[in-house]
Amino acid sequence: MTTYFTTSMFDKKDLAQFARKGITAAQVEKQLELLSAGFPYLRLEAAASVGGGITVIDESQANTYIRTWDNYCSSGHKVTKFVPASGAASRMFKDLFAFLNSDSGTPSTPFEKTFSDNIEKFAFFDDLNAACLKNTGKTVAQLKNDGEFKSVVRNLLLPEGLNYGSLPKGLLKFHHAGTSARTAMEEHMAEGALYATGSDGTVHIHFTVSPEHQALFSELASKCSKTFSKRYGTTYDISFSEQKSSTDTVASDPDGNPFREPDGSILFRPGGHGALIENLNELDTDIVFIKNIDNVVPDHLKADTVTCKKLIAGVLVTVQNKAFDYLRLLDTGKCTQQQLAAIAKFVQETLNCRFEGFAGMDDSAKAAWLHAKLDRPFRVCGMVRNVGEPGGGPFLAYNADGSVSLQILESSQIDMSNPHAKDLFTQGTHFNPVDLVCALKGYKGKKFNLPDYVDSATGFISSKSKNGRELKALELPGLWNGAMSDWNTVFVEVPLTTFNPVKTVNDLLRPQHQPAN
Repeated sequence: MTTYFTTSMFDKKDLAQFARKGITAAQVEKQLELLSAGFPYLRLEAAASVGGGITVIDESQANTYIRTWDNYCSSGHKVTKFVPASGAASRMFKDLFAFLNSDSGTPSTPFEKTFSDNIEKFAFFDDLNAACLKNTGKTVAQLKNDGEFKSVVRNLLLPEGLNYGSLPKGLLKFHHAGTSARTAMEEHMAEGALYATGSDGTVHIHFTVSPEHQALFSELASKCSKTFSKRYGTTYDISFSEQKSSTDTVASDPDGNPFREPDGSILFRPGGHGALIENLNELDTDIVFIKNIDNVVPDHLKADTVTCKKLIAGVLVTVQNKAFDYLRLLDTGKCTQQQLAAIAKFVQETLNCRFEGFAGMDDSAKAAWLHAKLDRPFRVCGMVRNVGEPGGGPFLAYNADGSVSLQILESSQIDMSNPHAKDLFTQGTHFNPVDLVCALKGYKGKKFNLPDYVDSATGFISSKSKNGRELKALELPGLWNGAMSDWNTVFVEVPLTTFNPVKTVNDLLRPQHQPAN
């Protein structure tokens, strides 16, 4: 049963709190209703697969798309690389924090032993060794020999040392680079120069950061921009934004009432990466590449990434240009039935967007439906073969208007109690590595208002606790999930070599994050 709330449940103090955050009482009421009622599961038609929603590009096609992208970059368009980078790296070090809090003074679990035995291989080792010397008078090797490995870990994670346990991933040293080391942020800067440089020689990169870390990001960007500019013959335009307070979501207690702090204020929590659709919406750019902060590799392994980024961007430009031609044709109001059939074939086969009632429409209604479907933001998403990594999967799903389109869905959006839906989920052959290139402007050059294309019924609810009290947390529709639900979407298979996330510190020991032999 749906619970309905009214502003009478909020006092003046509550309303003042909402005003400070830029949130209305009506928005809070709606969020509480969602926390109480939950989100509907999405109805699936099929898991997207090769030949059924996922395109495989052969070598000759790839070369054509890459040339298309290079020509696009040289023709005056603005391209931006968008990197969500605000998340703290604390989860990377979960096992090491557990070690610090344990009774054992020496590494005992497989994770702890792997970290300890290979500690010299990490790109941050020299900094860690220096911190240990400064704070303890001993090197890492001496501390290990003396059975003081907890001191090593403290110098890595805590503020008196490198403070890696509290910093965001973007500021951590990930890779060796000759005689120096690079942070994840620097790797994105190097990568951006290889496929996102405009005709004026400028690389635009936008990072979303936490307010407490923006000064550190800015300092690092300023420090390394000159080096990268000289190396790649480019100019860097690095910008930052914070997740907006107005995108925070209310938490509720198990009974559906607002979760209140001891001082009586209502608890709000960050709305998840879906909140970043607001940040993306503020960018004045033609094309945007989106990639997670931790999915980077050293220079000797960047070739596959650069090739695939150019390839999917070339696909985007090609598909968008075709759509623009069709939109201009539709604008004439003089489309023949043969032309309408060609446009419909493009929407149905290239964009994988279908509507059962389309055949029964008259020509005028068909033209209007096709125009509405084409005049939307575009995105091309790289999809890799499923190897058991966590992440959203590509599906053909039904929309509220009865149409079917390509969507990236999380398991929580699928009714696993429904045997058919569960089978479709488990049969999925690919998953989303967060490898997107997006077009944000329409055929008349006007920027789309991206929040207009969010499906608000595709959020997430999770169970959390605070100070020993249970609560329900609400996440907004994910950035590449429901926040882009009403976009035109194309899925392209890309090789697994383009997906190299760092979820734990020991992932940095994988060959993909180590120097060339």
